[in-house]
Order: sequence, then C-alpha cells, then structure tokens
Amino acid sequence: MPYPSPAVYSKDSPSGLVAQGAALWTKWDGQPLTGRLTHRLNAALDRVLPEQRLFLRSDTDTRFVRLSPLTQATILGVSALVVAWTILATAVLVVDQLGASSAQTQMLQDQATYEARLNALSHERDLRAQEAVSAQKRFNTALDQVSAMQSQLLASEDHRKELETGIDVIQNTLRRTIKERDEARAQIAALKTSLAKATGADHTVAGRAEDVAATLDILSSQLAQTANARDSAKRDEAMANAAADRAEMNRRLLQQRDNLIFTRLEKAVSTSMKPLESIFKHVGIDPKRVLAEIQTGIAGNGAAFQPLSVPADNRQGSLEIERANGVLKSLRDLNTYQTAERSLPIGLPLKTHFVYTSPFGYRKDPFTGQSDFHPGQDMGAAYGTPIYSTSDGVVVMAQWYYGYGRAVMIQDAFGLKTLYGHMSQIRVHQGQRVSRGDRIGDMGSSGRSTGTHLHYEIRVADKPVNPMKYIKAATNVF
Repeated sequence: MPYPSPAVYSKDSPSGLVAQGAALWTKWDGQPLTGRLTHRLNAALDRVLPEQRLFLRSDTDTRFVRLSPLTQATILGVSALVVAWTILATAVLVVDQLGASSAQTQMLQDQATYEARLNALSHERDLRAQEAVSAQKRFNTALDQVSAMQSQLLASEDHRKELETGIDVIQNTLRRTIKERDEARAQIAALKTSLAKATGADHTVAGRAEDVAATLDILSSQLAQTANARDSAKRDEAMANAAADRAEMNRRLLQQRDNLIFTRLEKAVSTSMKPLESIFKHVGIDPKRVLAEIQTGIAGNGAAFQPLSVPADNRQGSLEIERANGVLKSLRDLNTYQTAERSLPIGLPLKTHFVYTSPFGYRKDPFTGQSDFHPGQDMGAAYGTPIYSTSDGVVVMAQWYYGYGRAVMIQDAFGLKTLYGHMSQIRVHQGQRVSRGDRIGDMGSSGRSTGTHLHYEIRVADKPVNPMKYIKAATNVF
C-alpha cells in the first residue's frame, strides 16, 4: 500500500509532525527510499548513534529534519577524515619548515666561518708579506756589511802585499849595501895598507869607515820600521779574517732564518690558495683563466707585489731574491683569487629565514599545468624581505622584465649574470657598480607569480645554469 504524498502541516497540528516524519521515508510516487541494507545499518548504529531530529521553525510553521544513525556516522567519518588530513598536512609543513630552517642556519654558519677564514688568511698574508719585506731588508743590510768587510779585507791584503814588496826591496837593498860595505872595507883595508906604506898614516881610512857605519845605522832603522809595519799588517789581516768569519756565520744564520721564513710563507700561501682554487673548480672555472683575466686588469697589480731586483754580482743574494720573488708571485696570485672570488655569485641572496619553493629544471607550470623548464631557483619568505647581491659587478638591468616583473640583472668580471626577479621594489639603477652583500631590492610577487618569492637565476654565456652549484660552492670548500 503506497504512503500518502508529503505535505506541509501546521506546527500546531500533532498529526502534522507524524505525517512529516513518515514522508521522509517515501518518494513522491510513494516508493521506499532505502533498502534492507540501509535499514539494517541504521538499526545496528541506533544503539550508539540514536536518531536525532533538527527542528526548523519559521513564523508560520515548523519543520524538522531527521538525522538517521547512518547519516550521523557518515558526517562523523567525514569530519574525522578532514581533521586527520589537517593534522597530517600541518605536521608535514612544520617538519619541512624545521628542516629548511636547520639547513639554512647551518649554511649561514658555514658561510660566516668561510668569510672569517678568508679574513684571517688575508691578515696572515699581509703579515707574511711584511715579514718578507723586513727579512729582505735585514738580508740586504747583512750583505752590505759583508761586502764592506770583504772590501776592508781586500784592502788589508793589498796593503800587506805592498808592505811585503817593500820589505823585499829593502832586503835586496840591504844585501847590496852589505856587499858594497864588505867590498868597501876590503878596499879600505887595501888602501889603508897602501897609504900606510906610502905615508905611514891611516886617518883617511878611518873617516870613510865612520861614514859607512852611519849609513848602516840608517838602513837598519828603516829595516826595523818596515818589519814593524809588516807585523802590524799581519795583525790587521788576522782581525779582518776574524771579522769576516763572524760575518760569514751571521750570514749563514740569516740565510737559515730566511729559509725558515720563506718555507712558512710558501706553506701558508699554498694552504690559503687551495680553498679558493676548489671554489673555481666546483663552479667549472679554470683557475689559470682566473689569473690570466684578473691580473691583466686593474686588480692584483699593486706595487706591494712587484718583484725585487736581482743583484748581478751576488749569486747567493740572487737565489734569495728569486725565492722572495716566488713568494711575492704566490701572494699576488692569492690576492687575485680573493679578488676573483668576490666577483663570483656564490652564497645566498637572502640573509633571513626562507624556504626553497621551486627548484631549477623541468616542473609542472602552476598556470598551465603542463611540464615546463624553470631556469632558476625560487626562494619564499615574507613580503619585503631584503635581497642582496651575491657578487661584485655592474647592474646591466633594473626594470620591469616580462614575466619576471620588477627584476635586477648584475654582470660580474667573468661575464656571469645573476637575475633577481619578482621584486616589490628595486633599490639600484642600471650602470651602478655593486659589491657582494649590497642590498639591491625587496622581495615581492610582481610579474608572473603565484605568491611572494624571489626567482634567483644565474646565466653563463646567457644560458641559465643550476644556481645551487654556486650556492653550495662556499659551504663545500672547508
């Protein structure tokens, strides 16, 4: 037997409530709405979830909606699923944020450590350069002293040779004089004998003998003076030899000290250059190209690194100066590497907390839903977050740039270009020279963007490359 058609009854009619409740189980054509399965489920759930009625009252009548146990169970199940999904999504988001924050903090700490290490190495390099200059001055002073002593020694040797030559001449003269004296004595004796035979007196011979004796006294006195001068020259020679030995010992000590200083300088410079060379190799740039391009410009050509002149008349000094020039060249190369490192876009353009939102490479386009190539790395943070330059260079663009919105492009000394897109405000102008760490704009969502973020892009030969290789370059060195 079909049920009566549903009707609206007055709220004051008790029979209206009964008829309205019965109408919920029928269709307009009088057929049942639920089958046996629905009926059994309602009967089973009625103990836990008894039937509820929701009354809807207006000014003229009153209606109600009956919530069966199955309907209540369905609502509770859907609500539980929504709550569980909300809790799971919140947990995943919190875990991602905590992981990103930890990674960012570690990266900032590594970057600060790297910059502090660079500053310490630069300070140590300056100290070693000063020590090298001071050691070279001391070495030159010692060389001058040794040269002066050698000159004195040579002069003493020449004087000694002159004295010996004079002594030989005097001795020869003395021998000739003695021979002449003996011959004169023989002649005197012969003359005396002849005179005695002829005259019977020899006073003339006595006078000549007195003259010869006086001459011999003068020659003996000159010979004694020459011998004294020779002895004095020998003493001066001995003193000069002792001074030369002391100077030679001091020279050897200075040479050992200089060798130790040069060894420490060479080791310090080599240790300082290895991390910088690793940076260039990590980003795919040949270190030799760095030296060739930077040293031909204005950087790295200071007067402090100019080579020292090599003396032509001092072989040992030439070797020391050549080694010092080698250290100066290494210091110049180190200074070139540090200058070039500041020109590379390494590190992060943000100094506050952020999250990586979209990586470099192919991805699903948020506007079209199709696969598309993404040429940069997206970083999300608060609106207005400061954006900083990651390299020294020149601003080649600072304007609205197609889908990038407000964008800034900087070109460094190696021709690499860094692009910063979707800014809310640009703080530099085209042609301006900036340094690493200078603020160039604020984060925004201008252009083709779905939310506040920074699009960070690096181009090599006008082709985009993965920025993460340059971001991680500094943190992977030490």
